[in-house]
Amino acid sequence: MRLPHPYRPEKEIVSQRLASLTGALDWAAAATVAVPWVQAVRNNPPPFWAMESLLREYPISSAEGLALMRLAEALLRVPDAETAIALTADQLGRADFDGAADSTLARLSSSAIALSKRFLPESDHPPGLLARLGSRTVVAATLRAVQLLGRQFVLGQTIREAMGEARSAQKKQPALCFSYDMLGEGARTDADAQRYLQSYADAIRSIGAIGAQSDAARAPEHNDGISIKLSALHPRYEDAQHQRVMAELVPRVWQLCALAADANLNLTIDAEEVDRLELSLEVFEALAARIAAEKPQWRGFGLAMQAYQTRALELIDEVTTIARRHGLRLMCRLVKGAYWDAEIKRAQELGLPHYPVFTHKHHSDVSYLACARAMLAAPDAIYPQFATHNAGTIAAILQMAGVTGPHAPPLRGSLPPEGAQPGLGRPGAGFMQSFELQRLHGMGEGVYREVMKATTAHVRVYAPVGQHKDLLAYLVRRLLENGANSSFVNQLGDDGVPVDQLLASPLHASPVSSLPLPPLLYGPARRNSEGVDLTVTTMRAPLLAALATTSVPVVPLFDASRAEPAVAQALRALPAWRGTPVAQRAARLRHAADALQAELPRFCALLVKEAFKTWGDAVAEVREAVDFLRYYADEAERIMQPVALPGPTGESNELRLVARGPWVCISPWNFPLAIFMGQVAAALATGNTVLAKPAEQTPGVALEAVKLLHAVGVPADALQLLHGPGETVGAALVAAPGVAGVVFTGSTQVAKIIHRALAAKDGPIVPLIAETGGINAMVVDSSALPEQVVDAVVQSAFRSAGQRCSALRLLCVHEGIADGVIEMLGGAVAELAGGDPALLATDVGPLIDAEAFDTVARAVDALAAHGRPIDASPVAVPATTHSANFIAPQAFEVPSIEHVRNEIFGPVLQIVRWSGDPATVVERINALGYGLTFGIQTRIDSRAMAMAAQAHIGNVYVNRNTIGAVVGVQPFGGEGLSGTGPKAGGPHYLYRFCAEQTLTINTAAAGGNAALLAAMH
Repeated sequence: MRLPHPYRPEKEIVSQRLASLTGALDWAAAATVAVPWVQAVRNNPPPFWAMESLLREYPISSAEGLALMRLAEALLRVPDAETAIALTADQLGRADFDGAADSTLARLSSSAIALSKRFLPESDHPPGLLARLGSRTVVAATLRAVQLLGRQFVLGQTIREAMGEARSAQKKQPALCFSYDMLGEGARTDADAQRYLQSYADAIRSIGAIGAQSDAARAPEHNDGISIKLSALHPRYEDAQHQRVMAELVPRVWQLCALAADANLNLTIDAEEVDRLELSLEVFEALAARIAAEKPQWRGFGLAMQAYQTRALELIDEVTTIARRHGLRLMCRLVKGAYWDAEIKRAQELGLPHYPVFTHKHHSDVSYLACARAMLAAPDAIYPQFATHNAGTIAAILQMAGVTGPHAPPLRGSLPPEGAQPGLGRPGAGFMQSFELQRLHGMGEGVYREVMKATTAHVRVYAPVGQHKDLLAYLVRRLLENGANSSFVNQLGDDGVPVDQLLASPLHASPVSSLPLPPLLYGPARRNSEGVDLTVTTMRAPLLAALATTSVPVVPLFDASRAEPAVAQALRALPAWRGTPVAQRAARLRHAADALQAELPRFCALLVKEAFKTWGDAVAEVREAVDFLRYYADEAERIMQPVALPGPTGESNELRLVARGPWVCISPWNFPLAIFMGQVAAALATGNTVLAKPAEQTPGVALEAVKLLHAVGVPADALQLLHGPGETVGAALVAAPGVAGVVFTGSTQVAKIIHRALAAKDGPIVPLIAETGGINAMVVDSSALPEQVVDAVVQSAFRSAGQRCSALRLLCVHEGIADGVIEMLGGAVAELAGGDPALLATDVGPLIDAEAFDTVARAVDALAAHGRPIDASPVAVPATTHSANFIAPQAFEVPSIEHVRNEIFGPVLQIVRWSGDPATVVERINALGYGLTFGIQTRIDSRAMAMAAQAHIGNVYVNRNTIGAVVGVQPFGGEGLSGTGPKAGGPHYLYRFCAEQTLTINTAAAGGNAALLAAMH
């Protein structure tokens, strides 16, 4: 690794950053410089149509601001009037625009919006003819308003249009430069990547050929430039695909570098997420080496760096080292960062030890200043480009650069005369340090107006270019970043925030994170399971080491004829285990969780070898098993406490839960550790004894899990492992007398067989908990973002080779966007890597065995007879021992929902187009009879809620994938043909393992009622 571990304690890092600023910055003096800028902006506010004005009147934290943001994000891409009307009605109807502030913008916009709402239908209710005509007029006006909003952030919809706007701005401010960004979502397909590559190349040629300031004789810092996003140039720009990235992406980026070098432009590689940072550096240095060899005079290559990352300062050191190693001077942009919420969520979901970004805004500010100082201190290697809208930060940079301060020349200038070389060594030596300031188009214009009056600071505008409908997801992200209540931009226009508060020093460290750390996500009572970031070499190394040393144990077959003696043994063990206090049982399960957490690498290796899990799936499964142990331990202590009930005087009434007896736990091969451990832990926590029958394909994982539970004190007689075929061992256990309950996960067919067998038994009625599969559907309307849809579909349908009960089987796409979504999906599927699950690059492993392969292959053959295969190149599968049972991910378009009759338990997706009323689609999905998982992709909130309420389905997911339910967060289980409930990992699950007992005691039986007498006066 080039950089330190990304998950380190925040306070320690901030303390180091503060130490680096000691003696380098006088914040009070910087704030004094910034005060007149702030006051001037407040005295001369931006026009009412400017972005700052919009954010001030309708902050993102308000219902009104959120409604406008959601409309901006989605409305332009909606192709049909019905959905556009529903979206507009939904968003405008969720906010109150009548109580706006007393300003020109507020009065105009609020009156127009309030009037418009009268012409819109309520949510998805169809309007009458007159209302419909009015609705269309309102939507047309709203579309125009959103387009105008887009123009505040998007310089032009084509590079030529953007350059024309830039020329107009440069006539007023000749020193102004631009960095054009051909923005859009990251590539999902190779066709996307090639389109972005062509767009970037065309833009560079246009800037070089037409731009008045793109004179090749001038230094790149004086010319306009371009910013590129690596994830737009390769659909698999991720650490696991390192080999492909270096072989395919680097040559593509080099084409752009060569063009930019010939035109002497600044080309900046934009910053992306934390998990891609090390890979970005690999790509960056490969390009730097080639530049040094072939274009050594070019000084315009650079990288954007995010100060909110905890490794930002070390990143600057590494980039400086790269520059010096290759004899280059790089142009590097320092930004705060734009993916904060995504980084926080990812760390929480993966169970990482710390956050990779600062959780306090002022900590990010401290990091920014420390990074700025480091960049200014390396003039031979870096030409700094400081992107900020914060007046205090700008003043601090000018001070550290020697432009302001007690020993500085008059407050004029930062860029040396054209052709002059900047001073070397410490900031301020020789000529004043060469650098530039940057702002985002549409933001910070007031502050920079004042800065440019007071100094000759070189300013560049970061200018998004592209179609509004493609860029407004980016717009929303920037609005969230810059429109937050705590941001400088938002507070700058708020006269209620005193200037001294606005410019308060950030130079202090908060003692704790502003958010609970991922291990404490669920509070102090239940620790979150610890995960692994597979992009970090030091975190994945123990897993790869375990793979080399772990072998799958041989598990002896259980003799089915010994089923009744095994049940008798469990019955004999029942009194002692049931009599063990619940706190002690729970403690043993928690010890088991800790032991399993400690052995995560070994169990992951077992899952890879025996169950053919990919590494990501293996880590997630071990974590789920740990979560089950801790959650059920907590739940058992909660529900098994006696509950005192009210009643007449002279008696006590108490409700208790008690163990039922021996439970047969029959678990599947697709989650051989998590579901196995969840079933067993639930039964043990509630005082029952267990006869565990694992899937015959994966007994080794189960054996090691049982050994672990025995090692922490679960008696061997209370937990028996009985390995063998379901037809013999499973059937014998279900039929044996004395069984108090059966918990089963598997196919609907086998669940019905077990149900009938239990019903046919003499003796007590035996409860069955069954979780089975389903024809899990996802409905996509035309307001959904296609890239998000494709991401969710690929994960839901093809992760784990489609061998999940929750996997997506049926995709229903609105006809208005179906062509584009299906084409993108086909291209994304073609990019998946199949083969050996032990390889980090593998996305899709083999099916579990030859029987599963044959079953899925027959289903695919049948589909081919009446479905249309989605065009996707075959997934490449290297010849390995696993390739015999490998089926490539594939999708078929079928005529109707009703054609999808059976679950295909593999990487096979069926697609249907729909139109009309989404409620009808849900009704048809309900009619299939299954009810496990259901996905909804829409930007219409009321529609999502109505569809969820209508669906007879256990787990409904909106605008995300449909897999990966988390214990205690998304309790999992279905209804109808998909199971009996209660939901595993939920607060009602353990009740089914218990019998209820009411204990009533006549406390006055021997005479006298002490409680009653005590109440007398």
